[in-house]
Amino acid sequence: MVDMVLCMLFFKGALMGFSIAAPVGPIGIICIRRTLSHGIINGFVSGLGAASADACYGMIAAAGLTSLASLLVDNSSLMRSGGGVFLIYLGIKTLMTRKTSMTNRPGSPVPGVLARSFTSVFFLTLANPMTIISFTAIFAGLGLGTGSGSLQEAIFMVIGVFSGSAVWWFILSSLFGLVKLKMTEAVMVWINRISGIIISIFGITALGSLCF
Repeated sequence: MVDMVLCMLFFKGALMGFSIAAPVGPIGIICIRRTLSHGIINGFVSGLGAASADACYGMIAAAGLTSLASLLVDNSSLMRSGGGVFLIYLGIKTLMTRKTSMTNRPGSPVPGVLARSFTSVFFLTLANPMTIISFTAIFAGLGLGTGSGSLQEAIFMVIGVFSGSAVWWFILSSLFGLVKLKMTEAVMVWINRISGIIISIFGITALGSLCF
């Protein structure tokens, strides 16, 4: 019976993680662009950065760490401004990219490049601590993070969140990895331009939202 409860919590967490990751925003655009430019593994690893950040916020909410959650929410403007500035920088850098890895010889991804891809998306996702409010509300409805649920249940729920998010990023990177096979260098240059503009707009919007 206990195992069934844990399995259900894992499944609910997976659905939650998948639904949170699925809407295409700046993180999705970044992962798509990296998949098209650098391959499936790079795009998927970037997505795992977002999944890990979601799992961190989920664990804070599930463990009932209200003081830490409040601290993050209170400093959300500062974190969002940092994320907005980085998005603008990343957008301009992408926009100005002319040469892509499509002309490089195939080989295993460089670990350092994958590490940078992971950490950049991880911190970009953390830059939106308001996500923790959604987790807190949902977990409270399930009896987690309020003292009525066990730590084991919270852990299974958070593992589910990470797994569901990871599944989405795998699907997304795999689909666009297939698209990459039919792309030319000229098309990739235009994708860089369009992606750069969209990412920059997201950054500008994030900064603009702080004024209202």
